[in-house]
Amino acid sequence: MIEFTDIRKAYGDDVVLGPVSGRIPAGGVTSLVGPNGAGKSTLLTIIGRLAEPTSGTVTVDGLDVHRAPSRDVARTLSILRQENHFTARVTVRELVSFGRFPHCRGRLTQRDIAHVDDALDFLHLGDLQHRYLDQLSGGQRQRAYVAMVLAQDTRYVLLDEPLNNLDMKHSVRMMSQLRRAADELGKTVVLIVHDINFAATYSDRIIALRDGRVAASDTVDAMMRAEVLSEVFDTPVQVHEVDGRRTAVYYR
Repeated sequence: MIEFTDIRKAYGDDVVLGPVSGRIPAGGVTSLVGPNGAGKSTLLTIIGRLAEPTSGTVTVDGLDVHRAPSRDVARTLSILRQENHFTARVTVRELVSFGRFPHCRGRLTQRDIAHVDDALDFLHLGDLQHRYLDQLSGGQRQRAYVAMVLAQDTRYVLLDEPLNNLDMKHSVRMMSQLRRAADELGKTVVLIVHDINFAATYSDRIIALRDGRVAASDTVDAMMRAEVLSEVFDTPVQVHEVDGRRTAVYYR
């Protein structure tokens, strides 16, 4: 499991996160939700070792993320940041191949190539694999970045807003594929998503943050209640049953 204990992040006197503690069980999909500035990305990047906490610890399957060798961490968890920019002109296939670096250090074996092929197929990128990133739409690039993370073949996959730049069709397809990655490939997927209904439909658990603290954390059914969501998002939310699913309505 992922366990974070007394995590705190501050810039000078400005505390942006914490202290927060919690556990994310292995397996399934866990969504981090909450208003802008709640600390979601800060927590995810600290768990993924892209940022150092001011204090506190993170362990993944007992591995101390911020003390273990980088290669051990990279073989345990993979993370996609919210903003990704490549200055080099690379093709989709080359980008996805970068996900294999912790395993092969740049010398691709047949096994590495197979993982790249699987990730391209999983995200329906086969027809685009020889296109350059700057020739793709924003949504196509986003799918390529997610494929790179999946090619890393870690048990834990952390994604900061993987639906960014995706239209309705591809948002549904992306969430369906991430659900498949959990169910069929045994991945533990942790993602930040802004649409609470996507979180409710595809997740097993939801962790809600507000003002740098964990406001609530529970199963989807327990979290999808009007009083919980209205408090977390500081706006009136109604929850209705639609085709047997709890759906939040917050547009008026």
